[in-house]
Amino acid sequence: MLRCNMTASLSLQLGLDDLLADLQHARRCDELGRLALLAYCDVRCWARQAGEMGVAEHSMAIFTEHPHASKADFLEQVDHLIAELQRVRPRLLEARAIH
Repeated sequence: MLRCNMTASLSLQLGLDDLLADLQHARRCDELGRLALLAYCDVRCWARQAGEMGVAEHSMAIFTEHPHASKADFLEQVDHLIAELQRVRPRLLEARAIH
């Protein structure tokens, strides 16, 4: 059981690292379509698996609550989502160290 928990925790951590790298690359390259796909689909999927329902809800709200007035507004929301994911990372590392 412990090994299963450690494997799941490592998988979530690696998934988050990959997701953050993809988001940051798409952000630097100004790939709006890729950012939208990652922010809506991949972030929500990862967050649900990790039990981070607030992150999943934030990801969905970016697209469903109200339309963005501008590209800058959309990018600001994506930046907030990236920051939120970066704040989750230490919790994952801590949880993994406990197991």
